[in-house]
Amino acid sequence: MTSSPPTPTIAPSGSAGGPPRLTRLTFHGPLSEARAARVVERVAEPLRRVPGGGTVLDLGCGWGELLLRVLEAAPEATGVGVDLNSDDLERGRASARARGLDGRVAFAAESATDTARGPADVVLCLGSSQALLPDGTPAPHSADALRALRGLVAPGGRVVLGEGFWQRTPTQAELSAMWPDAGVHEHLYLADLADAAVAAGFRPLWVETASAEEWEEFESAYLADTEEWLTAHPEHPEAAERRERADRHRAAWLRGYRQPLGHAYLTLIPATAA
Repeated sequence: MTSSPPTPTIAPSGSAGGPPRLTRLTFHGPLSEARAARVVERVAEPLRRVPGGGTVLDLGCGWGELLLRVLEAAPEATGVGVDLNSDDLERGRASARARGLDGRVAFAAESATDTARGPADVVLCLGSSQALLPDGTPAPHSADALRALRGLVAPGGRVVLGEGFWQRTPTQAELSAMWPDAGVHEHLYLADLADAAVAAGFRPLWVETASAEEWEEFESAYLADTEEWLTAHPEHPEAAERRERADRHRAAWLRGYRQPLGHAYLTLIPATAA
């Protein structure tokens, strides 16, 4: 992800004997159980009133944990999660089966760019706004992504956008420690992000931001599987590469984006024409 959190630097597992992949994470982003519960109820309450149950679309869904929770809270709704990572999609399918939701949700291995999956009554896009846009779209992506989301939500529906924003202007030293070619142009400030939502045709129902505790929980859990595996397999053929990747990611967080980068959760309602 190039929004928030930044581009992951941990290689996916899959080779024999490699570490498990992101098993310590419930959500692929800085999102607590308490905040997730509030977001779910905020979108599920109107969804329960939609005739026929309504639809949920999760773009860049990963394993779709929030999607599945919305479906649990709106028992007649159906959903689709879209992503290109086959491991994450299979994790989502397995979770849906375990929760008895597999008859109400599909996980599709396809791009979210120019998707024809909408309009849906609830659209989720958590840390994946760049997936909506063609390669080469200049940063910041937020305004373009919001315009794309506006065309994917049904009248009276809800959009939940999880998006990075600058809490303050990063220093050159911080930018140098982040992802390659990081620049101040890549993100908006929070007020500008809310303004971009309004300009795209939304009214902001709820604006909230991840806490430092949520960030620390996410970043530590993101690396935990790899760190534990490295201590148990120091001589593994992949150990040196995975150790370097883990150290690079931790440095990018602690020396780079930990202070200046925030993560917003915007719950949006499509505005009616004036």
